[in-house]
Order: sequence, then C-alpha cells, then structure tokens
Amino acid sequence: MKAYIFSLLAGVLVGVIYSLIHVRSPAPPLVALVGLLGILAGEQIIPVGKQMLSGSGFHAAWQQSKCTQHMFGSLPGRNAGDTARVTAANLPEKRS
Repeated sequence: MKAYIFSLLAGVLVGVIYSLIHVRSPAPPLVALVGLLGILAGEQIIPVGKQMLSGSGFHAAWQQSKCTQHMFGSLPGRNAGDTARVTAANLPEKRS
C-alpha cells in the first residue's frame, strides 16, 4: 500500500511542477521523454554517489551500480543466444 501512496504523492508533485512551468498534462511527447530520462538519471544519483564516496571513480561506480542496464535496458533480441546457452548449460545432462 505504501508504494501506491508514494506513487500518488510523486504524481501530485509532478503535476504541481507541470503547473508551475505551464506544461499541460499529458505532456507533449518530447517533454515527457525528457522528464522520464531525468527520473531515470535521478534514480542513479544515490547509488553512484555512494560508490564514489567509498573511493570508486565515476566509471567504476557507474558499472558497479549497474546504471546502464537500469537506464537503457537490454535491446530486444540482444544476448538471446547467450540466454539459451546459459539455460542449456544449467540443465542436468541426460544420459541414456
């Protein structure tokens, strides 16, 4: 239930910000996409910052926090063959 309340509060906050910058909801596609990119980038600030405070450089902190996977995801069909090989490798061998 907490997740729904926080989601509602975040939505209200975004609505207030849209009102302040005079953008109507739903936002024009480009504005919405830039906002989503900002949300994804903002989610990475804390994990990357923690890694950097522990002594890692930015690039290492980015990799250790798995930011690329979170922000950009896997492209469709990418590594599909690798998944099949890993799955096949983990199956017990059948002997007749």
